[in-house]
Amino acid sequence: MKATHGAAAGSDQSLLGGVGPAGNGHVVEPPVLGGPEHSDYYLLGDLLTDEQQTLRHKVRDFMDQEVIPIINPYWERAEFPHELVPKLAQLDIAGFQLPGYGSAGMSNVTAGIVILELARGDLSISTFMGVHSALAMASIGLLGSEEQKQRFLPPMARLEKIGAFGLTEPAHGTDVVKLETSARRDGDSYVLNGHKRWIGNATFADYVIIWARGEDGHVGGYVVEKGTPGFDAQVITGKTALRCVQNAQITLTDVRVPAENRLAGGNTFRDTEKVLLASRFCVAWESIGAAVAGYETALAYAKQRKQFGMPLAAFQLVQYRLARMLADITDMVCMQYRLSQLLDEGKYSMPRVALAKMHYTERARAILADARDMLGGNGIILDYHVARHLCDIEAINTYEGTDTVQALIVGRDITGFNAFVPAAPGH
Repeated sequence: MKATHGAAAGSDQSLLGGVGPAGNGHVVEPPVLGGPEHSDYYLLGDLLTDEQQTLRHKVRDFMDQEVIPIINPYWERAEFPHELVPKLAQLDIAGFQLPGYGSAGMSNVTAGIVILELARGDLSISTFMGVHSALAMASIGLLGSEEQKQRFLPPMARLEKIGAFGLTEPAHGTDVVKLETSARRDGDSYVLNGHKRWIGNATFADYVIIWARGEDGHVGGYVVEKGTPGFDAQVITGKTALRCVQNAQITLTDVRVPAENRLAGGNTFRDTEKVLLASRFCVAWESIGAAVAGYETALAYAKQRKQFGMPLAAFQLVQYRLARMLADITDMVCMQYRLSQLLDEGKYSMPRVALAKMHYTERARAILADARDMLGGNGIILDYHVARHLCDIEAINTYEGTDTVQALIVGRDITGFNAFVPAAPGH
């Protein structure tokens, strides 16, 4: 492997981790990431049970050994690594907090740690598991009848059947309350018509939860099974983030869904929000995982890479940047740990999780940008871990509500004023 020459190899860029020789005449190899202790500066891991610690290391080892070594080519080709699904099933984590029916039934803290470790390894894999567990399975677990739970959840918990969640539409992202997909009762079936967009897992999912407006004007959830006539899912191409995730544009043309596939407890958009509330908790943890990946990579690289006869880690500016990264991560983890406790105590609310997602994605984006800069030219090469995370965090920042939307949710809660829809002139 030859050193890349050019502007990035100049002295100024090399000081911050450019592409030039590593001090021994060779290009520095991609760093090997460390254990959780490298980013757990306030020892929150000591608050975890032995079982939680074991599961954390199990998931981290899986991501380090099974995912990170193979994920970059899939990311470049924009393909999903289906070969990993049976291995993911062996972790017994599907369903996250959902109790019973073969689901993992974790506590909120345990689920958070698992999601952090998945995201630290790769955000496409954590998103795949999040869509399947925190959206599709959660929809059935929170809103389904007992019969529906018994029928759908066990094979999903074993990852034998994969789920997707169809809420967002081409014209309705933030304002999904205005969704246009329709559901019309016809005998013992419902007939669905409409379009959905950005639906993760949808091109290969066995069960897609489609949210549609009924004849009474209320929004309900319908489990559309794979192979149903009239259901068409086309992968969205050209993405620069979460390239392994198979997001789809869905067209529903007179799709017949058996009446028994309508989620029994999903009768209004308020019911849908129960699922979104649980899901945003998971997305918040994803941002922390991505930030941890950036920090651990920058730290390992700074110790390994030499310039002017000493490791980058010996320079004041590098130490300052690493300390700032660690401070942000410590802040996020402490905040999210408390949020997990509030969820257990029944004091969890949409504004509280909105504040978390807004704050975490902002800090994660900054940490990953800083990490990429510290790696110099190597920071744009996939083998050095950071570039993929830096691209992927942009999608995390957008889905489940952008930072500005989250800020408006918090703002409405603390001020009492709804600023989502500006008042018309003169009002």
